[in-house]
Amino acid sequence: MKKLEVRTSRIPGEALLLLTAAVWGTGFVAQRKAMEGMQPFAFIALRFFLGCLVLLPVLILRWVRQKPAAGAGSKWKAGFKRLAVPGMISGLFLFAGTSLQQLGIITTSASKAGFLTSLYLVLVPLLGLLVGKKVNLWVWIGVVLALAGVWFLSLNLEMSIQRGDILILIGALFWALQILALDRFTQDLDPLGLAFGQFFTAAILGLVVCLITEKGPLVTDSGAWMPLLYSGVAAVGIGFTLQVVGQSMVDPALATLILSLEAVFALLGGMVFLGERLSGREWLGCGMMLAAVILVQLKGEQQKTTDKG
Repeated sequence: MKKLEVRTSRIPGEALLLLTAAVWGTGFVAQRKAMEGMQPFAFIALRFFLGCLVLLPVLILRWVRQKPAAGAGSKWKAGFKRLAVPGMISGLFLFAGTSLQQLGIITTSASKAGFLTSLYLVLVPLLGLLVGKKVNLWVWIGVVLALAGVWFLSLNLEMSIQRGDILILIGALFWALQILALDRFTQDLDPLGLAFGQFFTAAILGLVVCLITEKGPLVTDSGAWMPLLYSGVAAVGIGFTLQVVGQSMVDPALATLILSLEAVFALLGGMVFLGERLSGREWLGCGMMLAAVILVQLKGEQQKTTDKG
């Protein structure tokens, strides 16, 4: 009976992360469409400012509902200071991953972008080596399988790779760092406050780079507004917030496994909304990458369980 209660208590977090994967996966379609009428860093700045606007009323309402107490002002300032540095760190990783992804998706498909981005789920346990965590044989098998998947997915028969694929692969490293940062910070901090902090940091960085490197109007085609709204409100405001909240409720291994379904939703979204089609070689690469992610998350965690025992 107790086991059933424990399992049931995790269902909300699992559902939040599954919804996150769906929103993020279809968000690749919005990112691709938006590039037809916007410049990359203008898009990044606006989408994260929209994400802040979605989350801000929730934070204000929660703050207003709290009963005023003596020293509430000083406690609020102390809480803000506690969130500032973690928000900036996770926001920096978020901005770096988003920027490389956004630049890369200009020259590659939404379907491929989703699977190449999912490589961060394999990188997470590898980066754990830097903080003294052990990696078992299954993780190394998963890494080899993932690299083989990248080979089939990105390299054509002429042995050339698109620039966009390279950028997205580099971006996967920063997505892995963002996952690890959230896993560390959500243990001690308010998830919603942390989410807002990383959104605001990414928005400011995007605006700065936009002002320095991009010229002309922020939106050159009115058709870009709908993808921008979906990406800012759904993928950022809702999706990343659900990630932070859901990740705080679910074991990291299970969380990353559920989030890996983002690649599947990206593939479906690209096929349905953009008419994208993959070659047999690319389908093989997708299958190998998905298998690698599942293998690492299911078998790679056994070493952690043993270490705790």
